[in-house]
Order: sequence, then structure tokens, then C-alpha cells
Amino acid sequence: MPGYIHPVRKPRTDSSQNPEKRSDPFQFGSRYLEEGDDIFSYNAWDHVETDETYRVFAEDMYAKQRSEPVSEFDKKRFNETPERWWNKFYSNNNANFFKDRKWLHQEFPILSDLSKADAAPSVILEVGAGAGNTAFPVMKLNQNPGLTLHACDFSKKAVEVIQKSPDYNAENMLGTLHASVWDIAAPPHPETEKATLPEGIEPGTVDVVVLIFIFSALAPSQWAQAVKNVWACLKPGGQVLFRDYGRGDLAQVRFKKGRYMEENFYVRGDGTRVYFFDEEELRRLWTGTRNEGAEASEGREGDALDAAMDRLSVKERTEERFEVVNFGVDRRMLVNRQRRLKMYRCWMQARFKKPDLASVDANSAAEA
Repeated sequence: MPGYIHPVRKPRTDSSQNPEKRSDPFQFGSRYLEEGDDIFSYNAWDHVETDETYRVFAEDMYAKQRSEPVSEFDKKRFNETPERWWNKFYSNNNANFFKDRKWLHQEFPILSDLSKADAAPSVILEVGAGAGNTAFPVMKLNQNPGLTLHACDFSKKAVEVIQKSPDYNAENMLGTLHASVWDIAAPPHPETEKATLPEGIEPGTVDVVVLIFIFSALAPSQWAQAVKNVWACLKPGGQVLFRDYGRGDLAQVRFKKGRYMEENFYVRGDGTRVYFFDEEELRRLWTGTRNEGAEASEGREGDALDAAMDRLSVKERTEERFEVVNFGVDRRMLVNRQRRLKMYRCWMQARFKKPDLASVDANSAAEA
């Protein structure tokens, strides 16, 4: 290419003049890194796969993590009372520590639909509500007087942070916000064997369950029960809005010695736990079946899911099968231009649906 010919450069994605600024959900940005682009010309690039150098580095870090895991004593301590560590976390970090999730309505338009003035009365359940950084933005934009949002967390300190906020059921707020303590992985009631549901929620009455960076805080042994409890809350046709950490994310690679609990599962310095998922793992967990078109997780990566799924009976696994409405892997490369560093982030995002009654009847007829 002659030296005086320069490629046309698109405006930055945060520019109001950018005709390609995305608005569709699950697109995850439009700044593509193409051959010949200067990596260090921007602070971030979208849809970037990791390069070979990074993959080798990551595998080396994983090997070091496995070689110096958490002691059995500490593993038991962190797993037996996880709420204790989150209580300490929210005691030390107030609501201002977190950023409001203003991107929720763009990624999950159903929240906008339920919030319209002419929308029917509906129920949203947010699990892992933390300091209210999902609940408050949703309620501030709500125009539906019949909307009820249950903001639940298994940390009583987190619930206290929400309830003490001046935005909690403020006079100008439409709809109802209710914060309460609930463990998404709570076992069934020992006497009735019925699911343990959040305060004020009856089985099959929730339209949407919001799970934003909460499933990663569960141990793999808790996943199956958590899925069962979500299923019990949702009405037929109800949806799960999901976003969490993906395998190979910078946060995983950075863990040092003494943080590895089991494969892809770690404990942070503050005692809170975090798991890093892959796509096939999540599809199998929520649908109850392997994705025939994808390579199944094997070895260490499949062990955690196998153990969690085996905790459900065959009958229960065939009943609680969600449909996948959307699934996306959000990969970004962040750049430190001063230090000339590349940092890869990876998140999993999905919408799962509890089949409506028509789908259930059709499937039952087909299997008969």
C-alpha cells in the first residue's frame, strides 16, 4: 500500500457520532482488531481471542496455582460458611464501592419491557443483590406501578446496605422493592421437601431471575440445587438473565499461590470465592444435556460439573431443563499503553428460559 494511503479509521465506540455504536444485546462492542492495527492505539478492543503467548503463560500460571493450593483446613473454612466472608466484605465496603449496572437494559431488553408504564404486573427476582447496584438502576427507570423486584442476597450485611439506602422504596419510586436474605443454594425444607424460596415469593410466580456475577460465588457442589431453586421460583416461560466470569479471564490467570480450591475455583484474599466458567459447562448445567455440537469438557474441567449434576436424580435432571434463548462470550483485550501490556477479559452471558406450558405439553406428547 502506498505510504500516502491511510486506512479509514472508525470513530471511537463511545463517540456520539459513531454510526456503528451498538444497541443490540449480546453484540459486545464493535471495535474489532484487524490485521495491521496498532494494538496500543486504544485502551480496549472487542471480540479478541487470546494469542499463543498468552495461552502458554496462562497454562503456566494454572500449573503453579495447582501446585500450591489452599490448605484442606482453609478450604473447609471458606466452604462451610461462605456468607461469613461476604458479611465481612459488605461491612468493609459501602454502596459507593460499586458501580451501578446501567448496561442491564441494553443487554437484557426484557427488563425494559417489564418496566413500561403499560406493562402487566410482574415480578423480578435478583439473586446476589449486593449493595443494590442492579436493583436501584432497574427501579429508577421503572414506569410500571405493578412491578415488584425482590433483591436477595445470602449476606445479611448486603441486605442491610440496600435497606439503609435513601433510594430504598423512595417516595418517588414506582413499583415495590423488597430486600431479603436468601441463599440460592438452600436445600429443600426437611419436612416438606419443598424448595426453600425467598421471602414473599410463591412457587412459579417470578417472571425474571437476574443472576449477575453470583453463580461464580457458589461451590460447584451447590450448582445443581441452585438451578432447582431458580426453576421453582419461575413461572412457565420465565427467564434467567445470566452474566459471570469466563474461563481464562485475567482475574483467574492472576491468582497466586494459596488461592486454588479446585479446578477453576479460587478464594480471594478477602475470603470470598469465585469460579470461572466455560460455555459448554453452563449450557449443560442449565439445559441438563450435553451440547452435541461442542466439545464436551473433559478431565479436570468436567469433574466439577459431573459431581454437581450427579447430585440430582435422573428424574429431576430430565424435569429441570431450561432452554437457551441467547448465549454469548464477551471477550475483550484491555491495553495499558504506558506499560505496553495486553490484558484479556472474558465473561459469559446468557438468557435461559423455563419452557412454557405449550412447550412442555408438546414435548410430553412427543415422548409418549
